[in-house]
Amino acid sequence: MKKLIRHVRSLRGKKILVVGDVMVDAFIYGKVSRISPEAPVPVVEVTGEKYMPGGAANVASNIVAVGGRSAILGSVGDDEAGKRLMTTLTERGIDVSRMTADSSRPTIMKTRVIAHHQQVVRFDREIKGVPSEGVISGLIKGFKSAAASADAVIISDYGKGVISRKMLDVVIPYCSERKIPITVDPKIEHFLDYKNVTSLTPNLYEAAYGMKAKLPDTEKGVRALGATIVKKLGCRTLIITRGEKGMTLFGESGRISDMPTRAKEIFDVTGAGDTVIAVFTLALAAGADFIDAAELANYAAGIVVGKLGTATVSSEELIEALS
Repeated sequence: MKKLIRHVRSLRGKKILVVGDVMVDAFIYGKVSRISPEAPVPVVEVTGEKYMPGGAANVASNIVAVGGRSAILGSVGDDEAGKRLMTTLTERGIDVSRMTADSSRPTIMKTRVIAHHQQVVRFDREIKGVPSEGVISGLIKGFKSAAASADAVIISDYGKGVISRKMLDVVIPYCSERKIPITVDPKIEHFLDYKNVTSLTPNLYEAAYGMKAKLPDTEKGVRALGATIVKKLGCRTLIITRGEKGMTLFGESGRISDMPTRAKEIFDVTGAGDTVIAVFTLALAAGADFIDAAELANYAAGIVVGKLGTATVSSEELIEALS
């Protein structure tokens, strides 16, 4: 554990560029004491609201929370939600200078209604699809200037449109040619396009359906699926996150490492994947090997699922958990 604690301290100052779908995670909290007379649905009496950076913005937030530096590349709408999100990210010390305002679509917002620690409903405000040619061109230009000073790059794909074939054709070769570590939190739609990256971090569902395979129900099946992904996509490593079973790392030279969950209690899994890829990539940028980086990410995820809502992990919390 002392080695892992040293790695946590070495994260400070490493700069990660996050490219992907930026959004707002909104939480409306309340209590339920009756059913509506208008329809068989609960009436939620609102007691509070909270707005948090979500998607790629949550990845960037996790990076700075644990001691790294981050720049973010994506788009928001020309609306109040977008302005509020940009202000929040700036206040957290995240470089938003290469973000793009897209007047043709709203800032993506996922609103969750929570009553008595249970999610009652979620409603999404978004327009999916690849942004306009002008927006994509601006993002590509911003990427090339930001990546030049980055210690690693994260692709945070939520399937909303920023991560397109055109973007990947620029981002992945750029990083490969300059030996910049590049990790991907993938979505099923583009899964087979993430070739020759440093690492992928899908959950089991994304891994299976991204490969157009059946969801494995045995350990042998999980191992076969992981080996197939590594061979097919040519990634150096692969992490499959597995909920209460922790995660499995498919490392170099065919080594497979199972890492049991470090969560003491689970309140909310929202954004746990963002925490995994943020800490894992930051650790790689700081010189950790793949196994140590995955272990740190596993501990960080164990902390964040014990918090309500979209959350981050501090370096102090991570060191305490390791201690």
